[in-house]
Amino acid sequence: METPLFRTPLYDAIVAAGAKMTEFGGWEMPVHFAGLKAEHEAVRSSCGVFDISHMGKFALSGSSLMRVLQRLVPTDLGILTPGRGKYTVLLNEAGGILDDLIVYWQPPKNGTQRAIAIVNAATTIKDRSWLLQNMEGCYLEDLDDRVLLAVQGPEAQVQLQKLAAADLSQVKFYRFVETEIAGQPAFIARTGYTGEDGFEVMLTSDAGVQLWQALLDAGVNPCGLGARDTLRLEAAMALYGQDVDETTTPFEASLDWLVHLDRKGDFIGRKALEAQRSKGISLRLVGLQLSDRNIARHDYPVLHDGETVGIVTSGTLSPTLGYPIAIARVPAELSEVGQKLSVQIRKKTVEAVVCDRPFYRREK
Repeated sequence: METPLFRTPLYDAIVAAGAKMTEFGGWEMPVHFAGLKAEHEAVRSSCGVFDISHMGKFALSGSSLMRVLQRLVPTDLGILTPGRGKYTVLLNEAGGILDDLIVYWQPPKNGTQRAIAIVNAATTIKDRSWLLQNMEGCYLEDLDDRVLLAVQGPEAQVQLQKLAAADLSQVKFYRFVETEIAGQPAFIARTGYTGEDGFEVMLTSDAGVQLWQALLDAGVNPCGLGARDTLRLEAAMALYGQDVDETTTPFEASLDWLVHLDRKGDFIGRKALEAQRSKGISLRLVGLQLSDRNIARHDYPVLHDGETVGIVTSGTLSPTLGYPIAIARVPAELSEVGQKLSVQIRKKTVEAVVCDRPFYRREK
């Protein structure tokens, strides 16, 4: 007997908007509406809205919350002040990435420290269990009934400002504000997974459905998981479970900037990362540009001098750049920009070169 798929509070509105649905991490989600390329281009040129309510949403609190969170991540969260967010990773004792997440630090309430954590959909249950096991003296409230929308693109601020009470021009990158939209409480963060300017908005179910419809009525393009994947890949943002997982350390994932060994005390996985920094890594994630229009897919072999040395973790034909791009795991000694490699695509060997990431940078 098949397990029924979860649906977000926006399911009916999404189907009514003409979405083609697919299974993703146990959820029934839109893969596209008008089409992947059209939705991708809308986010790059104007504005698109994604339903990302399937993602895990936790409210964390406790008198010692900062101290507890500092032990769970390799990143120094001590720089957080109310209204700021930080991207980081949860680690196991071997330094492997359990998940990536964003922690938003809220103002204290009645002397209690508070934060919002947004985690990946497929790892929500695992993350909740891990946090509860390692957050003694603190509390976790699951906000799984909330709607989470990503409003992304150069016109995102203009479109969202029509409905938001706060002045969104004052909300800088990786900052957030707790305000109102159409008279309803809303959490609005200037974050996203597309490489464009934009916001992620959390509201109650009813308010979320209203916001979705208001944005569509204003001409904002509804977007699905297909465009979300090509957009994030152009921005070289890792997809958990595909590009990184529990066997990948931040150093191997080219996320060295998240590891603050010299700035903070003990944390889960510290000893493993110290040893790896001292010894050096054997594998690293890199960006690849392929020749012609040959698309490298997940798990395709990467070759050097005719020998298989790595695998592709993500790949696509970039709608913005017009050529194939990929993320791959290769030996560290072959990870320098300009290194020539090749990818086995079915029965054909295709030239590839290690290139700078991200593949696409928006104009500021």
